[in-house]
Amino acid sequence: MEHIVQWKSIRDQAMIVTGTNIYIPQTIYQPYTEADRVRYIEKANLKEPIIFITTHPDQWGIALEDALRARMKELHGRDDQMFEDCGPSVSIRLQWPGYRAWTKQIPTMDFKSPKCPITKGKLAKNIANCVKRFIEDKEKERMEMEADRRWKVGTRYIRMEDLMLVSLHHISKGSWQPQLRLRTSWNEIQQRRAQPTPALGV
Repeated sequence: MEHIVQWKSIRDQAMIVTGTNIYIPQTIYQPYTEADRVRYIEKANLKEPIIFITTHPDQWGIALEDALRARMKELHGRDDQMFEDCGPSVSIRLQWPGYRAWTKQIPTMDFKSPKCPITKGKLAKNIANCVKRFIEDKEKERMEMEADRRWKVGTRYIRMEDLMLVSLHHISKGSWQPQLRLRTSWNEIQQRRAQPTPALGV
């Protein structure tokens, strides 16, 4: 399917200057039943991926920390309108390795006057908030039994600040999935993981 080819090709096409070329190895969301796959994927008019390109330096990817703090000056097309003709909301899905699938709805409209579709900058901030919420939720959960512990999320593991948003993919009729890569090196994350947990009351 074209949307799966596009998801996989991002890693080969992306220009990377800062951060790493290590992508979070998500599976691509698919509806459970064959009938739903036909209805929501094969018969849906899936849109092209949204690429988050920044300047100074020129590369694919915006740090989620910058997006969350609305530091968008370097984001190309930050005022472009997104999600035209997509309904009032879309689902942002994360298929993070080692955890149950996670989803959160975000609005497609900015309700300022006059009402209009959200901009690319606002979309990046909304996705950063989704990833932040995902990590806060999953930090309290155990990973699946056979999971690769390198992808554990939480304060001493992978944090929102460690990630960059490269692209957003339309993977079913009402669902979009972000392509994320590590901003922080594995060595730095491993060092954080190895630090002893501070004793209570210290």
